[in-house]
Amino acid sequence: MADRAVGALSLPDDWPAHADVSLTLNRMGTFDWDLTSGLMHVDAPGLDVFDLHPDEWDGHPASLAHRVPPDEAVRLDAVVSQALKNGSDHYGAYFRIRCRDGSLRWTHTQGSVRRDETGRPLRIIGVVRDATEELADSTARIELDVEQRRQTSVVESTTAALAHARTVRDVIAVLKDSHGLEHLGATSLVMGLLESGGRIHLVAEGPEGSFVPGTRYTRVDEQYPMSEVVRTLTPRFIESKRDFAESYPVLWPHIRGLGISAAAYLPLIAQARPIGALGLLYRDKTGFTSEERNVLVALGSSIAQSLQRAVLYEQEHDLAEGLQQAMLPRRIPDVPGAQIAVRYRSARLGRDIGGDWYDIIALPGGRVGAVIGDVQGHDTHAAAVMGQLRIVLRAYAAEGHTPATVMARASVFLHELDTERFATCTYAEADLSTGVVQVVRAGHVDPLIRDQDGSCRRLPVPGGLPLGLSAEFGRLEYPVSTHELDPGQTLLLYTDGLVEEPGADLDDGLKVLAEMVHQGPRDLQLLADRLCEVVDERGGDDDVALLFLRRKGAFAPQAGGRLQQHVAQNDPEALRSARHMVRAAVRAWGARERADEIELVADEVITNALMHTDGGAIVTARVLSGAERRLRVEVEDRSSALPRRREAGESGVSGRGLLLVDRLTEAWGVESRGSGKCVWCEFIIPERSAVG
Repeated sequence: MADRAVGALSLPDDWPAHADVSLTLNRMGTFDWDLTSGLMHVDAPGLDVFDLHPDEWDGHPASLAHRVPPDEAVRLDAVVSQALKNGSDHYGAYFRIRCRDGSLRWTHTQGSVRRDETGRPLRIIGVVRDATEELADSTARIELDVEQRRQTSVVESTTAALAHARTVRDVIAVLKDSHGLEHLGATSLVMGLLESGGRIHLVAEGPEGSFVPGTRYTRVDEQYPMSEVVRTLTPRFIESKRDFAESYPVLWPHIRGLGISAAAYLPLIAQARPIGALGLLYRDKTGFTSEERNVLVALGSSIAQSLQRAVLYEQEHDLAEGLQQAMLPRRIPDVPGAQIAVRYRSARLGRDIGGDWYDIIALPGGRVGAVIGDVQGHDTHAAAVMGQLRIVLRAYAAEGHTPATVMARASVFLHELDTERFATCTYAEADLSTGVVQVVRAGHVDPLIRDQDGSCRRLPVPGGLPLGLSAEFGRLEYPVSTHELDPGQTLLLYTDGLVEEPGADLDDGLKVLAEMVHQGPRDLQLLADRLCEVVDERGGDDDVALLFLRRKGAFAPQAGGRLQQHVAQNDPEALRSARHMVRAAVRAWGARERADEIELVADEVITNALMHTDGGAIVTARVLSGAERRLRVEVEDRSSALPRRREAGESGVSGRGLLLVDRLTEAWGVESRGSGKCVWCEFIIPERSAVG
């Protein structure tokens, strides 16, 4: 523990300058001041120092104003303010308080300032004690036992360490590993938590191998020391073996051989309610001095507050984690032509669970939708938003909307939820018969591709703003990136918790991930497990979701394939993606002999829609089953004006388009689609059995 700072306040005029400062333990309590909320917890002994009854304390420091004279309050505030401003970790101060009878008495306080990583003060944890005897009799003060000061420092250091404990196990670990037991002279500890129905659950069982059968769960009304202190709310100091044997004849025979000669059992009380009990066991000790009892009572009060926070944290975390698990898919559907692995790893070190999610959506025509996303924040609200967003994304995809439309509508939905949260997301729609994958990215990290030989590379995907923000700023354009997934290749989607580390560059994290995937197992399930193990070893404080999709070998859905792409006006990238999609479909569906014809006709129809109508177009390629196997290309736009064939002159630069379509296709036509029309054309292609 850092050297204890004795405050800058001046001492009484008759106080000897050479005198050492020590602690008088007649009255001493602890406090925990949350600077963010302004609330301060002061335990019962601390309120006694201020001569306050518990019902007079409301948690606000201003409630102490009538106990601290104005001139003393000004000096005390100056010391605390200076410590907060100059970056000090500790401060100490002597000041006077006015008791109920109007008399003044000296008091001393020591505080430990807790700051965040930027240095901003968050909390002050410390002790307050009656210093009357200390300052009234310098000789007696100088002769105070050094051991008393050391034990008080144990209370301070243990209280500070407990401020970082999140779980009940963390609290127990602090008590065992902070050398507090050693400094207090105790051999070991036992701890029990009070549960509903008056049952006490033993969570720390004392010396190794000393568990007493039948005591894992006991009742408040039984004849055990832990039950007694919970029942009476009064500490129990067992000062000898005889005292132990006579007071607790049921327990003593089981621990007699451990050499325990004394014990201190303390009720753990938080917000005026018992939450459990703590027992400190001693060897070669007889009796407890009044100072030792005061120290232990102060320690018990601090432990109770930390334990209550830990219990509430675990309850909230378990609730939130259960909420998120309930909102993730219960099972992953079997998708013909694909191998899939998914994982979700909750960040136990974080403040709470987050909004990471994955989803697999089986779509008609052998297609599959793969979703990975992350809602901002780490709390139950993030998990709740995630659940709603997952449902609407699934609904929009199942309705047959293009990937860009799915993402845009999801962004509008999130914006209309009236929440301040946004979400990053990647949606990939794969046709497993062709291997064509259309990917849309909303502020998310790029996917990875793993080849059959294990090599792994980043898949750059142009993206739009995160969901919610794109609707907020009216930028709902999401470019679609089209790629081909060969048999044996794997698409890897993941959330940023897998690659982000504090102080590390994202690109470096992606390179490390690609190398881990390269060196990892070929089996997708084993690979997913291995990456989660790496995150656990690294101690990541963010949730992680994984979705791996591998395309199997030759696969052909019975009803043929279907691909769809939205092409906006003045968007060359979208036009190139649509051409890429048609080219991939032609190759995958066994129409290589007619590839030039099909690509030429599709390009002509798409270009006409973009040139002669307002707005973009939706391009769809599909295989039709029937007497003859046909590949059909549809271009849908918002204009109701029908195309007409014109004769081009000798020098004409237009007018040949529909003539070209008529000559190269087996059939073509125009269909009304409500607010627009659809121009379609069909090509006879070989049966699969005839495709070499």
